[in-house]
Amino acid sequence: MKNLLILTLLLCCGTSFAQNTNVMEKENIYQFKVEDLYGKTFDFSDLKGKKIMIVNTASECGLTPQYEVLQELYDKYGNSNFVIVGFPANNFGGQEPGSNEQIAEFCEQNYGVTFPMMAKISVKGDDMHPVYQFLTEKAKNGLEDSEVEWNFQKYLIDTEGHLARVIPPKTLPDDKSVTDWIEERP
Repeated sequence: MKNLLILTLLLCCGTSFAQNTNVMEKENIYQFKVEDLYGKTFDFSDLKGKKIMIVNTASECGLTPQYEVLQELYDKYGNSNFVIVGFPANNFGGQEPGSNEQIAEFCEQNYGVTFPMMAKISVKGDDMHPVYQFLTEKAKNGLEDSEVEWNFQKYLIDTEGHLARVIPPKTLPDDKSVTDWIEERP
């Protein structure tokens, strides 16, 4: 009888514990709507089923020529369920001082950018945009904590909208590790 009482107590407490344990469910990118460079709403849920590269950009950075490589990558894979989404940010050395209109003009004239470019945001600090909170906080993305090191850091999002990898700023967008990931079947 004593064993039955202990077993019942354990089962009740165990069930209660399991119900109250906060199991972390990773979020996905599809929850976000942002504004593009032209003031229009960009809904990440429209990208369901696609692989996504999110990159913070700057027009006056030593890494700015990566725009050309990003555009080449988009030209090559953009029709293969892959999209690049750029987020201009002025968080590193004031290297993106322009307005959204100036950024759009710069990207189009200098690099022929046709991939989606969002309105300028903050990618770190107290005013970090919610998209970047998701990208950099394990509690939200379920993969890892990270910090945006510099302009042109890349975040790879899988076809389920989950963070798959973080690519350092100096790694070119067409690095073999990236193109292999793009070409992998989901």
